[in-house]
Amino acid sequence: MPRTIWSGAISFGLVTVPIHMVSAREDHSVHFHQVHLEDMGRVRNRKICEIEDREVAQSEIGKGYQWGKDTIIPVLDEELREIPLPTAKAIEIEAFVPLDSIDPIQIGEGYYLEPDGQVAAKPYTLLRQALQRSSKVAVAKYAWSGRERLGLLRVRDNVIVLHAMRWADEIRDPSQLKPEEVELTEGEIAQAQQLIDRLTRDDLEGEEFTDRYTEAVEQLIDAKRENREPPTAEEPEEAPGQIVDLMAALKESVAKAKASRGEDATVHDMPRKKTAAKKATATKTAKKQPAKKAAKKTTPRKPQRSA
Repeated sequence: MPRTIWSGAISFGLVTVPIHMVSAREDHSVHFHQVHLEDMGRVRNRKICEIEDREVAQSEIGKGYQWGKDTIIPVLDEELREIPLPTAKAIEIEAFVPLDSIDPIQIGEGYYLEPDGQVAAKPYTLLRQALQRSSKVAVAKYAWSGRERLGLLRVRDNVIVLHAMRWADEIRDPSQLKPEEVELTEGEIAQAQQLIDRLTRDDLEGEEFTDRYTEAVEQLIDAKRENREPPTAEEPEEAPGQIVDLMAALKESVAKAKASRGEDATVHDMPRKKTAAKKATATKTAKKQPAKKAAKKTTPRKPQRSA
């Protein structure tokens, strides 16, 4: 069972839902210690008091705010918990919006919200079903780790999830990073869209979505522990040459995507426009036919507009 990292309540109008917050993610990466390479002794980060020049225990450490050059104002955790702020002990829902109205760059770490006991079961279920039927997400404010934060509430597998969000002024303006305007042909855009279609799928299940780096590190550690030669990287296939032409690169990418799915990897050129083909055929036919006698002059009819 995941460890509770925060307890409070969701405030939904006049409805209060007591909850526990637990992490929605697991860390499967391989972690290393810092060691002295000569003798493999652990290298540790110790917390030293600058005035007494000694290592201090965690129980002796608190928070302090630097005021000016020489003044530090102590702030206790108990004082922070008692700040007169509505969001200090509750997740206050401010609005409901469509999920696609929120820029994904604002959405961060996710946490599962567990109802706190049987008394919270009914209001928790009420909020969950209301969110599901509305097809919307809730935007809320809450205080955690020394600051007020913005959050997003959504439903995943019948559990309410809280995502930490960045405030709008925390997102940098990317306009200065855009490249200069360039011209693209319709053929290049069509090939890029064809590549997108070939790589489109309904889920993210499969070998290509596994953490191969962690697996390789584990194999390296096992080999060294057993005094075996660690596995070596395979030699990459020799490239046929650098592709400079963008259209050629797109066509080759489409061919590889087809081949990876067991399809015919033959890349066909984009079909020409039908109007141009018809015009060329009509011109060729007109040249072969002999000239006809002048027909009787008649008043041309105006073309009818289609409805």
